[in-house]
Amino acid sequence: MKTFHAPSNSSTITGFILLGFPCPQEGQILLFVLFSVVYLLTLMGNASIICAVHWDLRLHTPMYILLANFSFLEIWYVTSTVPNMLANFLSDTKVISFSGCFLQFYFFFSLGSTECFFLAVMAFDRYLAICRPLHYPSMMTRGLCTNLVLGCWVLGFLWFPVPIIIISQMSFCGSRIIDHFLCDPGPLLALACYRDPAVELTSSTLSSLLLFIPFVFIMGSYVLVLRAVLRVPTAAGQRKAFSTCGSHLTVVSLFYGSVMVMYVSPTSEHEAGMQKIVTLFYSVVTPLINPVIYSLRNKDMKYAMKKLLRK
Repeated sequence: MKTFHAPSNSSTITGFILLGFPCPQEGQILLFVLFSVVYLLTLMGNASIICAVHWDLRLHTPMYILLANFSFLEIWYVTSTVPNMLANFLSDTKVISFSGCFLQFYFFFSLGSTECFFLAVMAFDRYLAICRPLHYPSMMTRGLCTNLVLGCWVLGFLWFPVPIIIISQMSFCGSRIIDHFLCDPGPLLALACYRDPAVELTSSTLSSLLLFIPFVFIMGSYVLVLRAVLRVPTAAGQRKAFSTCGSHLTVVSLFYGSVMVMYVSPTSEHEAGMQKIVTLFYSVVTPLINPVIYSLRNKDMKYAMKKLLRK
């Protein structure tokens, strides 16, 4: 059996070593097959939602337009990590270049930031639909929906460049071995030749603000939604209102529940194994199951997906 061993003089490499999931070669091949299947299923599931929304005229509403854009985001989010992970499984050296590491760092965090803003915008859409039903068509217009989508992408990609650029200018010492499957701020800062409290504080503050501002907005929106739903006189009306929010709340719980563990304090001492499991959950597993959650809990989407499969 062949296992991966870090080069004895890894300081001579012009980059970092991503350990990933160290195991014998047979295990690496098994992981390659497993994550290849997961990646393909993720692409197919999210692409199916995009196609269903595009082809079914009944789904040309703000809620489903936002969902289609969210699925498009999920495709790129998972693509920012999994292809490199797959290549790593088959690599003997597991080396990632310095520029490649920080490009992955930037795109992974920018897409994750965009996802936080998207979840907040989707909660806002549900708030308007349930709490302001008479004004919803005039308020959530196609133009506003487009502006909100663009705003999510722009804010997401402008949130983290400064700390990423600062970290990329730091000097890194020692083995340059990152015990992770992606370039993450915690392991990168641990490899720095000297600690810079200002950089750590900036990274932690931006991560905390990114997570808590949209999260508080989402929770505030759903408190108002819950209050409005409880005023609906019939149980059937309440169930219908809750059904439009259930999928989104499930996705929010899965995403935020795992992300908050990791990035509220990115330099804290999490065990490497726990870091990998939690990161794997929100970066790979969540994009895989989101299409299932949205499809199973929504009648219109289920009908559109069946129609798409028949085609």
